[in-house]
Amino acid sequence: MADVANHSSARRAATADGFFLAADVGGTHARVGLVAQQLGDAHPVTVLEYQRYACADWPSLTAVLKDFVERIGVAGQVDQCAVASAGYVLGDAIVNDNLPWPVSIRDIRTSLGIDRLAVINDFEAVAYATQFLTRADTVPIIDTDAPPMVGPVLVMGPGTGLGSAVLLPGQPHATVLATEAGQITLAPGNEREIEILRLLARERAYVSFEDALSGPGLRNLYQAICHLRGAAAALVLPSDITDAAVARSDEAAVEALQVFCGLLGSFVGDLALLYGARGGVFLAGGILPQIRELLLNSSFTERFFNKGVMRPFLKQVPVRLMEHGQLGVIGAAGLYLDGRPSPTREGTAPNS
Repeated sequence: MADVANHSSARRAATADGFFLAADVGGTHARVGLVAQQLGDAHPVTVLEYQRYACADWPSLTAVLKDFVERIGVAGQVDQCAVASAGYVLGDAIVNDNLPWPVSIRDIRTSLGIDRLAVINDFEAVAYATQFLTRADTVPIIDTDAPPMVGPVLVMGPGTGLGSAVLLPGQPHATVLATEAGQITLAPGNEREIEILRLLARERAYVSFEDALSGPGLRNLYQAICHLRGAAAALVLPSDITDAAVARSDEAAVEALQVFCGLLGSFVGDLALLYGARGGVFLAGGILPQIRELLLNSSFTERFFNKGVMRPFLKQVPVRLMEHGQLGVIGAAGLYLDGRPSPTREGTAPNS
């Protein structure tokens, strides 16, 4: 299924430089845009057309992109594409276990007539796009009375996986550091979390934060808590667990979300210190907007500040929640135009 936004008049007014495709591909949704460079403005691109696809409804990313260009009437007219995706490029493929299907760069180029294709880390793209947000585009989770500071901006969020990137302000344009922070060893902060870690460690040789702070991670927490409570795990899908927690219809689901938010606060605080995120923190991903009230009423803030002598520093760091929306598409397009990474004729630009 696709959610459609049509802006044909804007496309007709595209710059003389033409337009190109930008896609933000996750485990659940693929967001695709037809974009054009926008000169002389704070925003680097104009999104002319935009659609969101449910990945499970399509056999491949190639099929998604072909449907998009045919639906908006530009098939055969687009020869450049920037793809934001978790994972990395290995030969012809984008390697990412969270995607519902393998992605062949060669297949995309051949099927759509793409001459130049760049692959960009998904959270790198989202981080790049945050510099174009206004306060009205986000919801405060932790506000501060301190004046805004210029410095690194941390962007992270749980979805199918746990993504993280850092925006480094600079001229002529910002730089983005892509990270694999989600693969850091899970660090429990209390006795209950130690018990949960012990259970998770029985099933895997290494337990990362992503094993708890993601859709599959939430399911791991729920199942572990059910085991500790001596109860059957009645829920399977992460969305069912969040729905039950919001409705307070399943006590294990409620506790799972409480643990989830506490671990998230601790982890975000660690990353803010690690990267010196004076510019603030943006929370993204597919899960948090669905549990906003639970997050606001959880131990997230307490755990975020609980960093000993660094508490005063963190008191100056605002944390805001944002909807993913078109950010990945805008960021992928902006990074492509900046030349990071530089596209290649073979379409095997390295993951940044």
